[in-house]
Amino acid sequence: MVGAVYMLLVAVLYHQAFSHMVARWGMEDYSYAYFIPFMTLYILWEKRAVLAKTPTAPSWWGLGALLLGLGFYWLGELGGEYFTLYLSFWWVLVGLLWLHLGWPKLRAMAFPVLLVLTMFPLPNFLHTKVTLGLKLLASKLGVAMLQAYGMSAYREGNVIDLGFTQLQVVDACSGLRYVFPLIVLGLLLAYFMRGPLWKKAILVFSTVPIAVVTNGFRVALTGVLSERWGVAATEGFFHDFTGWFVFMASLAILLPEMALLRAVGGRAGRPAEAGPRGTAATAAPAGHWRATSHAVVALLLLGTTLALAHGVEFRERIPIRAPLAGFPRQLGEWTGKGSSMEQRFIDTLDLSDYALIDYRDPAGGGVNFYVAYYESQRKGESIHSPETCLPGGGWIFTEAGSAEIAMPGYRGGSISVNRALMEKLGSRQVSYFWFPQRGRVLRNAYQLKLYTFWDALTRQRTDGALVRVITPVYPAEATPDAEARLQSFVRALVPVLDQYLPGKEG
Repeated sequence: MVGAVYMLLVAVLYHQAFSHMVARWGMEDYSYAYFIPFMTLYILWEKRAVLAKTPTAPSWWGLGALLLGLGFYWLGELGGEYFTLYLSFWWVLVGLLWLHLGWPKLRAMAFPVLLVLTMFPLPNFLHTKVTLGLKLLASKLGVAMLQAYGMSAYREGNVIDLGFTQLQVVDACSGLRYVFPLIVLGLLLAYFMRGPLWKKAILVFSTVPIAVVTNGFRVALTGVLSERWGVAATEGFFHDFTGWFVFMASLAILLPEMALLRAVGGRAGRPAEAGPRGTAATAAPAGHWRATSHAVVALLLLGTTLALAHGVEFRERIPIRAPLAGFPRQLGEWTGKGSSMEQRFIDTLDLSDYALIDYRDPAGGGVNFYVAYYESQRKGESIHSPETCLPGGGWIFTEAGSAEIAMPGYRGGSISVNRALMEKLGSRQVSYFWFPQRGRVLRNAYQLKLYTFWDALTRQRTDGALVRVITPVYPAEATPDAEARLQSFVRALVPVLDQYLPGKEG
């Protein structure tokens, strides 16, 4: 009975996070995750004899894990981050198991409990960074293999120039959709393999370089075949077939590696199904939840969290000071012309108001200005960083860091912003972006989430904005010249922008 109440409370608390997680599983990078719940249940069933012999010893130590999980819940709920909610669910699960079954039994089911972590999709900003890194690595490996084969190949970012055509290694070819499932497969093989821990670790960690190298070979193979039969022959069926080939080739490497590790000298470890020595069920029968003080405290904590989450509004909608549609087209010497985004992009971004304006100075130098305002940031309705969307458009960050812009007469005398030098098909751009948030100027996703959580808790405010400015590096100029133009524009922009965006007091 208590277990059913737990399941109901957890289902209501995390229903939105679970819905979002399953929707992400629809992406090919995470399609393997559909199998994780079934694999977890199978391993638990396979260990049923061991669990039956392991004593049930309820422990208050589980309360610490439960409280940690609920802390993550509020951080994710108020900070607007789904991945934190996934971690919250996992810690709540660990806490309840530890609280009611005790450490010996939790240790006996450690692997299936840890396996649950593999079904959580990465946060968008981290997913994009990993994808970008793998794209560049696949491009480098593909070019090296093509050159070793004897073909002329030149790489610029994620674009491979073969002379007769250009191949672009897009997100779908990054290899991420092979890395994740191969890691999970490595974990499963290591779990069932008898041997010491170091052998299991080698097997698991080797999955990443195997997936990366085989995906690089796939890119090189695409280049070879495109020379003989044209680029069109490498699309459609070929693209899907080579994806299957990469995974099967990786598996064909893993299995002999597993056999080799078994043959290498080393003391054999216990079989995966072995349980604690000399243990026997001495407490309540395994699998029966008892309505004890442990359950009362846990239910009280979960119930209070649910009541607060659904009964208290932590986010007031703070309207913008003035509509951004009226943002001046004349900023000092800069003259601008506004444009608009397609509705599908507006719907995806979930913003409250925005402005997109192209400005030019008297010398003809251009700056593209974009500001997006959010009255209230929530899960799935929060600021999308340029670090996520610009690489998705094919731009490669060749330099990334920060810039300090002198602002004479402005508060603090300067403003610190993110800086990126980007390249795409021979073109270069310099970009600055920052996040005005309730009187603060923030620069990274971690600050965004933490301050959004804190301000929701203490000020009932989660409003904020993204400001991004970009200028091209023209063929006849150096990067410092483009950067000087961008800084001049920012000095003219920021004081005017403050008249539109709510500040510390709203």
